[in-house]
Amino acid sequence: MQNPKLEDVAALAGVSKTTVSRVLNNRGYLSEKTKQKVFDSMKALHYRPNDVARQLFSKETKMVGLIFPTTANPFFGQMAAQLEMKLFNAGYKVLIGNSMNDPLKEKEYLQKLLANQVDGLIVGAHNQNIAEYNNTNLPIVAIDRVMNDDIPVIASDNYDGGKKAMTLLLKRGARHIVHTDGPTDLQSPALDRRRAYEDMMAANDLPTIVYTVALDSSDAQKKETFRQIFKENKKIDGVFASNDVDASLIIQVAAEFQKQVPEDLLVVGYDGTETVRLFKPELTTIIQPIEEMAAMAVSTLMDRIEGKKTPHKIILPVTVHQGTTA
Repeated sequence: MQNPKLEDVAALAGVSKTTVSRVLNNRGYLSEKTKQKVFDSMKALHYRPNDVARQLFSKETKMVGLIFPTTANPFFGQMAAQLEMKLFNAGYKVLIGNSMNDPLKEKEYLQKLLANQVDGLIVGAHNQNIAEYNNTNLPIVAIDRVMNDDIPVIASDNYDGGKKAMTLLLKRGARHIVHTDGPTDLQSPALDRRRAYEDMMAANDLPTIVYTVALDSSDAQKKETFRQIFKENKKIDGVFASNDVDASLIIQVAAEFQKQVPEDLLVVGYDGTETVRLFKPELTTIIQPIEEMAAMAVSTLMDRIEGKKTPHKIILPVTVHQGTTA
């Protein structure tokens, strides 16, 4: 889609380019009717003030916006840190918004980032159906999230990661394996972890047992869900958790039901962040290549800013951290 120009806004509003410039820079006297016509035309054309800045002053802001659910999560925290470092090395500063899986909050952050005239966005938040992403000419890259047919997605090989996790559990003899997962209506490559679990269970003629955990659940709420797992599945002998935080909480809850890990219960997590491997090295987990994903996200965004074509999906390989829990 070709970026709209200053003269396009002027033509649609029925005013001169100078008038549009005066409206955007708030210079001189202009009637409210004229201002509204210009703003309505900008909205109709999805024209951003940053485009004006580039045309009038021929310079970029050298700012990139990051939107993630919460940097308190080890995966998103390490990802944001890697992105900030790599963007800084490329000459960019960052503005970070924690959307907390709240679509209204994400919309507000998006609007503020656009108003701050960022040169691009890297998005890892999980809210759906936010039209603003489709109605902007801003270069955007998504991490582990499918947004539309145009915005490129950077992800790890979630299906292979799921297969690796299930292979570990099955080889150790687990047969009553539970998988914890996020909402299935979420358009994310992470859903391939569940698909791998279901395929591996079917291949071994074993029943699937999946528990959905809301993305905005507190640790206390998650523990209640995990207690239900043990109450409803007396024979449980394995868990493939969708992330390391859930895996750690499940191990805590298992102790409440007198289940020892790995003697009575095998557990495999997912993400394998540096923090988790440092403070919980016993947790067997699938390592997402966070540094490589960040590097690819930044290089892809730079290509988009420069108007280059980019692949729609880039998948990077995962590895296993072999602890003692499986």
